[in-house]
Amino acid sequence: MIFLISGEVMFFGGLISAFLVLRLSAAVWPPPLQPRLPVAVTGLNTLVLLASSATMLAAGRALRRRDGAAMVRRLLATAGLGALFVLVQGYEWTRLIGFGLTLASGAYGSTFYTLIGAHAIHVLGALVWLAVVVALAARGRFLDGRAGPCRACAMYWHFVVALWPVLYVAVYLA
Repeated sequence: MIFLISGEVMFFGGLISAFLVLRLSAAVWPPPLQPRLPVAVTGLNTLVLLASSATMLAAGRALRRRDGAAMVRRLLATAGLGALFVLVQGYEWTRLIGFGLTLASGAYGSTFYTLIGAHAIHVLGALVWLAVVVALAARGRFLDGRAGPCRACAMYWHFVVALWPVLYVAVYLA
């Protein structure tokens, strides 16, 4: 898992670096006549994603106590918060597209959708993994001490959550 996350750090590091080079070389950012990003809504959505990390930590504590029911509830809460995050992001994208911000909107649109879209795909992938972990946990799979897949899922979830504030600051606030 550490090797996967290390590769992801390099991947997003490259994307963020490319974004910053384009942004810093632009005379005006965001370009005139382009819609502004929804900073406040995304800020609240950031809190939703951060809360999902807290529920994942609570699921880990339940696992250590061998409390399968509590673990499943916490994992479901984590998945629900992660799904809410993706739904709000999708809603924001729909609105931005309606206001004219598309991939064809130059460097502003293409870098926004590439960076934020890459993160959304990672969250969706983590949600699929989390769904599998929930299904296995509901059957009592991890209570016997062999919880490697659950712990790996938690590590990846925390990575995806920790990455988001970096993207939020770089893309929405900087």
